[in-house]
Amino acid sequence: MIEIVVAALVVAGAGWLVRRKHRERLGAEPVPGIPGMARRPAGEGRWRPGRLYADGDAARWVPGRGAPLPLPGARATGLRVPTVREGISIHPGSRIVTCVYDGGGSIEIAVMPLDVRELLEAVPRADDPAGGDPAGGS
Repeated sequence: MIEIVVAALVVAGAGWLVRRKHRERLGAEPVPGIPGMARRPAGEGRWRPGRLYADGDAARWVPGRGAPLPLPGARATGLRVPTVREGISIHPGSRIVTCVYDGGGSIEIAVMPLDVRELLEAVPRADDPAGGDPAGGS
């Protein structure tokens, strides 16, 4: 009988903690930036987690660890799905956007499909100098 009471108390306590955490998350403001994984130069190196921020005119990549990387004049030059090998390191359902920025640097940023439009607004396509609809829709 005592085991049943103890088990009920443990379940009630766990339920209370889960509900409390859920309420905290609902009340929290969304985290700014676009979460993703990046590697630079494009096509080389390891994928590193971080966030892309589009403050004003210039975008910048802020890795989870390390110094932020400003992306002055960044333009998206390609959009693709990850290869099977890349899918092991990053989410296989993500999309990879290849970008070049002033100074000859390049970076690949992998984001989830729902974040691609927001990323392309921060880093417009290279073939779209007017900065129109980056996703190609109307």
